[in-house]
Amino acid sequence: MAENTITGLVPEIFEALDIVSRELTGMIPSATLNASANSAQVGQAIRVDVEPVGNVSNITPAMVVPDPTGQTSGFTDIIITKSRAAEFGFNGEDQLGLNTGAGYGSVRANKIAQAIRAVTNEVEADLCGLQSTFSRAVGTAGTTPFGTANDYTDASKALQVLKDNGSPLQDNQLVINTNAGVNMLGKQANVSDAGSDSILRQGVLLDVNGMPIRESAQVNTVAAVGTSANAVTTAGHAVGSTSIVLKAAGTGTILAGDVITFAGDTNQYVVVTGVGAVSGATIVIAAPGLRQALPVGDKAISIVAASARNMAFNRSAIVLAARAPARPVEGDMASDVIVITDPRSGLSMEFAMYQGYRKVRYEVALAWGVKNIKPEHTALLLG
Repeated sequence: MAENTITGLVPEIFEALDIVSRELTGMIPSATLNASANSAQVGQAIRVDVEPVGNVSNITPAMVVPDPTGQTSGFTDIIITKSRAAEFGFNGEDQLGLNTGAGYGSVRANKIAQAIRAVTNEVEADLCGLQSTFSRAVGTAGTTPFGTANDYTDASKALQVLKDNGSPLQDNQLVINTNAGVNMLGKQANVSDAGSDSILRQGVLLDVNGMPIRESAQVNTVAAVGTSANAVTTAGHAVGSTSIVLKAAGTGTILAGDVITFAGDTNQYVVVTGVGAVSGATIVIAAPGLRQALPVGDKAISIVAASARNMAFNRSAIVLAARAPARPVEGDMASDVIVITDPRSGLSMEFAMYQGYRKVRYEVALAWGVKNIKPEHTALLLG
């Protein structure tokens, strides 16, 4: 009977995927997805190619074709950090009771959707958590972007950071929180600006300056920042420096993920390695480092206030590696297992059914890891 197999539930699963994939998960469709139906375990490394900058050399006429300059292809590993399953189950009495109301089939379909939603939201949250690895920030903490009608300057500033850092001009993305989304839909929904009336009819956030803008309910709002008072630099630091030495003075902390500024430099830098005590310590800011040299002498450091962290990036910089969770070669107690790929998001989730004594358990499972492999091609838009 189809009721006794996961295969019989495929129509319900695809319907649930269709619903959930259209919700406020803007990071998943914006990132590079390294997905496979193959299984993986927590701690497993998924290797991703990262090609170095191309070599440029002088042209020297010769009768012999010169050998090409040797280049070593680079790579980075995405570590599978989570293997998670959303589950639900029924016994015979549950099913009989449900059949007197909404119906067992309807309730089961809703629970499948909820299970997919739970896993998807965790993946989305992990992607949004990468904000602490981004290069620099633009915008004003506490001021929601796109608050001025028919003004896309906020998006332009974020795109400028990507351009200045050498990001490719194609496939840049912007993921904003729902507050910024309200401004986009309420104040920027001008058909002549958007180029289409779909933003008015469907509430779809369109491309601005070549960047597709999506909403995510998981965009981080940082509630706590470092407590540093009177932290200063004293040694000189060149353009491109990422390790910043602090003077043996000041108190408090500078935390990883803090956005900081230096006196005389309007750029806002993201701290990737903070310190528990600022006096005489060294902090590390994200690549590509300082945009402006810090001369020898005291330069005060200010920490930007807590704020929403909307995220601009090139798709190639943010990678999501997703696999089915590992199973024993001999199999386990699952009576039926199937891996289905969501045609919209590309995520391949594993659906399993376990038949016990007068009871059945369903699972929706996924193993995944996320990484910012090119911090230079990422930027924050504060809100």
